[in-house]
Amino acid sequence: MRDRSGPADADGGGGVREVKSAARTVQVLEILANRSSDQVRLRELSEETGVPRSSLYALLQTLVACGWVRTDGTGSLYSIGIRALLTGTRYLDTDARLSLAGPVLDRLTEELGETIHFARLDGPDIVYLATRESRHYLRPFSRVGRRLPAQASALGKALLAEQPPEYLERELPAVLPSYTARTISDHTALRQHLGTVRERGYAIDDGEHIEGLVCFGFALRYSSPAEDAISCSVPTVRLSEEHRERIVAAMSRARKELERAHPR
Repeated sequence: MRDRSGPADADGGGGVREVKSAARTVQVLEILANRSSDQVRLRELSEETGVPRSSLYALLQTLVACGWVRTDGTGSLYSIGIRALLTGTRYLDTDARLSLAGPVLDRLTEELGETIHFARLDGPDIVYLATRESRHYLRPFSRVGRRLPAQASALGKALLAEQPPEYLERELPAVLPSYTARTISDHTALRQHLGTVRERGYAIDDGEHIEGLVCFGFALRYSSPAEDAISCSVPTVRLSEEHRERIVAAMSRARKELERAHPR
């Protein structure tokens, strides 16, 4: 399994040596972006990156001056800066696939009355790029830009089922995270489950990430292997057999529409 805790090897496999300062900068930004706590101390960053405090302090001051990192009044606590938001927003604004998907996501929400997601596979995770909230429930925070381990969601499982075996071996962590008693956290069980996903043509997350919530995930095969997927989330209490059939039919049509519309 891949160790994603530090920067890549000196030679990234493409014959070009890694620029250590650039790799270190990216590592720091990713740590700040992925930390659950709002602010991180210099000592914690030094321990996590293995970079001496003096070198790390100089790097952080440069990033603070450029707006990529912010610090508190004492200059001892650090968090991700506003430049990261501006860059992320630009990514969403210029993504052609997301632009094509927007009207389809709008229509699905109107037709089904449920929450619809569009996400992209990134290593062992999925990243939410768009969400259309259910008219029955408005989430108090946006999922856009947030990450979730792929094996714990319908979106992620739909995409993992499209990947070659070596992808799973390379990208998935040795210990799969677990969120509920239903989360698949065993590698052998996951591979067997992904075989079922391939046979069925779509993935189901039945309370594996959030108890009481069922999600249906459909990989978009306009690239090979697939990188993007759409999903529909519905509370278990509203999921009758008739509604389940409506969701699967509507999502299947939407997948075909997006695959046809995507420029090849």
